[in-house]
Parts: sequence; structure tokens; C-alpha cells
Amino acid sequence: MRLITLLLTCFVLTGCAALNTVSDSVAGLTDYFTGGEDNTDPPAELTELTPEIEIDVLWKKTVGVGANGHALKLVPAVGYGAILAADRDGLVQSRDLNSGDLNWEAETEFDFSGGPGLGDGTVVLGTSDAEVVALSLENGELLWTAGVSSEVLSVPAIAQGVVVVRTIDGTVTALDEKSGDKLWSYEQAVPALSVRGTGSLLISGDNVVGGYDNGKLIALRLADGKHVWETSVVIPSGRSEVERLVDLDVDPIETNGVIYIASYQNGIAAALALDGDVIWRNETISSSSGMANDWRYLYLTDSKSDVWQLDQRSGASLWKQKELHQRKLTAPATYENYVVVGDFEGYVHWLSISDGRQLARVHVTDSAMDAKPLVVDNTVYVYAKDGTLAALKARSL
Repeated sequence: MRLITLLLTCFVLTGCAALNTVSDSVAGLTDYFTGGEDNTDPPAELTELTPEIEIDVLWKKTVGVGANGHALKLVPAVGYGAILAADRDGLVQSRDLNSGDLNWEAETEFDFSGGPGLGDGTVVLGTSDAEVVALSLENGELLWTAGVSSEVLSVPAIAQGVVVVRTIDGTVTALDEKSGDKLWSYEQAVPALSVRGTGSLLISGDNVVGGYDNGKLIALRLADGKHVWETSVVIPSGRSEVERLVDLDVDPIETNGVIYIASYQNGIAAALALDGDVIWRNETISSSSGMANDWRYLYLTDSKSDVWQLDQRSGASLWKQKELHQRKLTAPATYENYVVVGDFEGYVHWLSISDGRQLARVHVTDSAMDAKPLVVDNTVYVYAKDGTLAALKARSL
């Protein structure tokens, strides 16, 4: 019973219908997650590794309290020669990319929950109190605040002078980047039972694209919020409400006019950015962590923390790395010949793009990582839940 209670806390339940859904689905929860007993795979133990490359820690700093034990979407952002990060308690820092030296920091009273996103001279974050906050990229000065409909658990996206934010109630709100004035909003109903979290929005040309908890990928016009297209990339299946969860909480990515999106438990799909037509679906792989891509392949951390390489053209799997099973890996990042992921014990792992084998690892902190690593000029930047921000570099032995 304790396991069922813990599992239920992972879901956002909205409306009276949610209460009925929980009541009707307790048996399904038990069967689906436990099979009548605790059958969860334990995290893989790290075995001795003969490194094929050397990893240097160039610098390591602390950004306040980090997520402070909360499940948030606080991630680092890079621009204008700086890396920026925020903590749960309202601290925002800008640091030099090369040295980690502090450019400026702003101490605010906000409970940050998503961001930052970077615009034209602006640093934009969302809060748990249904606010969007813009600071100056130059010095951290508060520029404006704006109210939105609910908590922000996504990274604000900014382009063409427009800030677009998705909140946990399914609403997309567009704000003027300079003033914070509301430009338009779009509402999408959230199912009675859904996973806590929201994927960030993707700005694709003149459209803003997002995946929703009903399994749909929807494009809106950035200028005025007009509905452009929508497509069902994932189809619910199963007996219980839990089995039918199709949340698209992974950040979509785009390359060569194709958008890739993954579902919580019903697969990954590719759709044309022009009109949303689905090119392919792979229903055998699911993810709530995220994806990355290079010129030809996709890389995915699945729901069991196995890492996959997929063909962008067909979704066919090419290799699977299982040695980090259930280590709660971040979304992967890719560069040169490497795939990089962080894990729940503060390790960062380098894998080979050719076959997924482990090349090296480095222990950065004792805290979990859930933010996708960032790569700039072959330097990897990671941000852990305890606020540790570090720059890492691979070199030949």
C-alpha cells in the first residue's frame, strides 16, 4: 500500500473526475506497477571501467540550493559567453563559460520552477506561483513580471520578441519580451490523470510546437496563437487509466524539418514540422527524460535509463546501452564521437556514438542530475539538483 501511495504522488490529478479515476484504477495501478509484489529493477552498480578517454573538471561552482529536493525544470542556459542557472529559492547566477567566474547574481523572492530561457538581452524564468519573471542578461536587474494560469514546469521559449510559456494546466501563454504584456493564450485540457511535468515548447520557424498530455503534438502561430495543425502522435492503449497515460513531457527536438517527440510509456514518433504528418512511430521505446540528435541519428534515454541510438529516417534501433540500467539518467547530449548522460549519484558518463560502450565517467557531486548536459565548443556543462554547476572536458589518454 505504501508503494501505491508513493506512486500516486507522482501524478497531477485535476478535477472531480480525477477522484473517480483513482478509485476505479487502484487495481490497475497495483497490477501495472507491481504485479502484486515489488518487482522494480534495482539501479545497476557501476563496475570497474578502463577509461578510453580522460575527463578533466575545468571548474565547479555552486548555484544556491539547486532544486532543493523538488522536481523542477531548472536547467542551465548558455549565451553571450556566459552560462546562467537558477535555484529554487530565487537566486540567479551568470558565470563566465571558460572560467566559471561570477559575472553577476540576482537574489530574488521568487520560487523558481522552470528556466532560464534566454532572449534578446533577457533571462526569463517561471515560478511555482504562476509567474513569469524577466531579468536583464547584462546585470540581472528585474525587468518585469507577469502572471500566468498555473505553475511553470517548462523552460520559457523566446523568439521574434515573444516569450511563450507552457503551464501545468495545459495553457500556452505568449508575452511581449520587452514589457511582459500578454499577447495571446491557448488552452488545452489536461486529462484527469497525468504525469507531473510538462515538456518545453519548441519554436519552429513562425510556429510554436508542443506535446500535450493527451498524446497530441500541436502547432500554434507564434504571432497570434492561431491553431496551425495538430496530430495524435501517440494512441492510448490498455485497460486502466494508468496504462493509457500518453503524456508527451519530453522536450521536442527538430532537425531538417522533422520534429521528434517521445511519450511517457507509448513510444517515440517523428512528424513533419510543416503540417504535423507522422512519418514513423516506434512504439517499443518510451521516455520521460529526453532525446538528442546528431546529423543522422537520435539518442534517447528510455524509461528504464537504457540509452538508445535510433535511425532518424525510420526510428529503427541501432544500439542499446544497458549497463546504466535504472540509474535515473538525464537526457543525452551528443558531440564529436560521444554521448553524455548524468545519473542519480552525480556521475557523468561518456558513451561511444558508434556502439554505446562506456568510454569514461567522472564523479561530479553526490547529488542526482536531471538536467540535460549542455555542450559548447566541446566542453560539457552539467547542473545537479544540489546546485552544483560544472564544466567538463574529454581528452585523449
